Amino acid sequence: MKFRPTLLLPPLAMLSIFVAPPAQLFASSHREAPITALDQKADITDWYAFVSPEHPDHVVMILNVDPFLEPSNGPNYFPFDPNVLYEMKVDNNHDGKEDITFQFRFKTEIRLPGVFTGFVGGIAGIPPITALDGNGSQGLSLRQTYTVTMVTKHGTQQIGAGQTLFAVPSNVGPRTMPNYNALRAQGIYNLPNGVSVFAGTVADPFFIDLGAAFDSLNFRSAVGGGVLTANVDADDHHNYAPNALAGFNVNSIVLEVPTSMLTVDGHMHPSSDKNAVIGTYGSTSRAKVKVLRDSEGDDDEKGGGSGKWAQVQREGNSLINELIIGTGSKDRFSMDDPKNDSQFASFFLNPLLAQIFASLGIPVPPAPRTDLLPLVQYKAPICPGCTADDAGPIADLMRLNTGVAPTPFASAKRLGLLAGDASGYPNGRRPLDDVVDISARAVGGALAGPQYNTRIGDGVNTAATPLPDTFPFEAPAYSGRDSSHNAGPGQPGCPPQPGAICATN
Repeated sequence: MKFRPTLLLPPLAMLSIFVAPPAQLFASSHREAPITALDQKADITDWYAFVSPEHPDHVVMILNVDPFLEPSNGPNYFPFDPNVLYEMKVDNNHDGKEDITFQFRFKTEIRLPGVFTGFVGGIAGIPPITALDGNGSQGLSLRQTYTVTMVTKHGTQQIGAGQTLFAVPSNVGPRTMPNYNALRAQGIYNLPNGVSVFAGTVADPFFIDLGAAFDSLNFRSAVGGGVLTANVDADDHHNYAPNALAGFNVNSIVLEVPTSMLTVDGHMHPSSDKNAVIGTYGSTSRAKVKVLRDSEGDDDEKGGGSGKWAQVQREGNSLINELIIGTGSKDRFSMDDPKNDSQFASFFLNPLLAQIFASLGIPVPPAPRTDLLPLVQYKAPICPGCTADDAGPIADLMRLNTGVAPTPFASAKRLGLLAGDASGYPNGRRPLDDVVDISARAVGGALAGPQYNTRIGDGVNTAATPLPDTFPFEAPAYSGRDSSHNAGPGQPGCPPQPGAICATN
């Protein structure tokens, strides 16, 4: 990092220029890359893409960022970063390069500069916050708006131009926001051409025994020590071990668009047609040059970026960066494009995690692990219509067959494709998919044949709060005043366990 004093500009107009070449940028899922911990706002926690169970002719994409948001952590809580470019990208011709990009940019306003907190209501003559705009929004001091821009080879178009889109703030508590669910509903926008969008804070839908995973795979012996019993494995609706994300919020951008906007020819296709399959990923970027101004002028003039963008983070398939890519390559992986992923082929074709499983007595296929190629190329079973010529380059894209009918959330299987639920991960990803267990089993060889399908799992089988099967498909943010982090080791939150206490050992 280099701070270069500005000598040619008036000192009161600019204090310094911060130059950040791509190799020095700070940067997925829950801070797995070394640079991630230094730039939490640009950290992608999870990426989802699935066919909408409400509208089977639409695709839903969700980009979650900024992990482990404590609901009570005021006074400003968790705004999106106006200096970050949030993007959702789609490859529809199987070349590993994005053909359609949806860009999201945020703008922050401080409406009550004399108030010490970002949100206030029900006190000192300020009414409770019941609206995002107009009467009832007086207590929203820190308020964000955003734009949605679609970029294709044909040009750039702002979707919903002329309509003001407000981001939904964190749930401060019942005095300030007495009906948070109704307030959140105001942040769901129906834009032209069948597009829907939501941006705001939500209850983190991810679920994992994170502490056990990173204590050198020290999973709880009470639930099999990393290999689940048949009964636990068959339970899609309860947790047997502590969920580290219980009680935490996350910032989320949710976009639903007609499938015809995403396919290569603008039409719907049956699942047997290669043109039904798209590749998707989410990314965050910062301007290569950032300008830091003095306190004069309004908020929008105090800082900003210029010039080209440098990618900080990306995510396609969940946990590839976390469980597959070696630490020494994680930063490079985060900042590079999927089309260049052949440089990481050794990690995909001979993952260290598989070697660890083998050392523990779990049978795994021999390297090279060509059974993992469907995760990084266009191949069956996700693309049954693809031939060898259609496979494309090795690229970490979450591939989604838009011709596969969605399974209602109530009857969906947490193990997705591995459990016969064709609309689940790794055919896209829904918030309810247990990507920890699925990814671990894929590394163990589940895609190579049933002889390698060991019941690897952490015993955390579902999200901490029920997931709605309607847009935006994530639960409302936890209340800052009234929430708690149960479901920890030795705490309530695992109903099938004795006393509903989550296992410690």
